[in-house]
Amino acid sequence: MIIPAMSLPYAPARWPAITATVLLWAVAAGSIVFWGLRLAAPADAIVPPAVSGAPAAPPDPAAIARLLGATSARQVVANAPELASRLVLLGVVADPNGRGAALLAVDGKPARPYRVGAEVVDGYVLKSLDARAATLSSGVTGPDALTLQLPARPFAPNPPRAPA
Repeated sequence: MIIPAMSLPYAPARWPAITATVLLWAVAAGSIVFWGLRLAAPADAIVPPAVSGAPAAPPDPAAIARLLGATSARQVVANAPELASRLVLLGVVADPNGRGAALLAVDGKPARPYRVGAEVVDGYVLKSLDARAATLSSGVTGPDALTLQLPARPFAPNPPRAPA
């Protein structure tokens, strides 16, 4: 019994399998060609600079301190005139040891009391007090940056009379 070709109940299509196989081999061949050319090509990479045998210069401690925010004494003194124009000393309450408080007006604002060791403005600290003066510095242990004096007392226009 011979079955004609048209009488098969199911005839699978062979074209999708053949096409997928051809595409897979084409991708494999392309990959081989790409990597072959890539490995065979001369290296156009940038050559790293040669390392010199000379030792590096030692770091400058002053430059590192400036980088980390330290200020030199010259800068503190240069900022003192600008700082003096911003501050007005209105009163001092001090004991013989230099502790106490100063009444300071900053930038024309109402006066406020500052205790010794308190930050007054822009990193400047009230360092010490005298009977009629206040000393500011860039830190509690830093060099003196500015000394503010109380204004001189005006003479009394009518001095008291001597008892008669």
